[in-house]
Amino acid sequence: MGELEERLEAIYTTIQKERMADIPILNPRLQVRAVGFREWEGHRLGVLVTPWFMNILLLPGEDGEWSTLACGEKVTQRLPSGVYEFIVGEEVDLGHYQMCSLFSPMFEFEDQAAALATARAVMDGVLDENNRDEVSTREREIQRVWNGEVEAPDESLPQAEGGEADAARATPDEDAVRPP
Repeated sequence: MGELEERLEAIYTTIQKERMADIPILNPRLQVRAVGFREWEGHRLGVLVTPWFMNILLLPGEDGEWSTLACGEKVTQRLPSGVYEFIVGEEVDLGHYQMCSLFSPMFEFEDQAAALATARAVMDGVLDENNRDEVSTREREIQRVWNGEVEAPDESLPQAEGGEADAARATPDEDAVRPP
């Protein structure tokens, strides 16, 4: 484990003990762990697992300074697998950082091993361009399409064998009379 991971774990373990003590959203089976941190476009990217959340964390590199960004501000990052919306945060001992929420609370994880396996899979997944999905779930982009500011992406279905594309395009009335 590197210096960054140790530092993150120390900071968030202190937060757990001091600010999160007795908060009912903590999963008692989990511990704070920094997973898979690596260099990405001059910054440090990884997953932070805590008993109350799992987030992708982006920390500024040596030349990076994000103090001009306001806490709570949304920032779009283009990772190899697609575009993700991060929220700017700040901790006194850490400075400004960007986080993309994955899970909160963490009760669906049976144990630490399951949480860590998920965090490792996330890191492998977001850095693999073969996982790119052109469907947008970003709030601002969806709002711009809704407001008519940009054209909606082409949602036509590819032609599939056996008429599946036609079945997928059927109106509700057609579905009602089509045998299963």
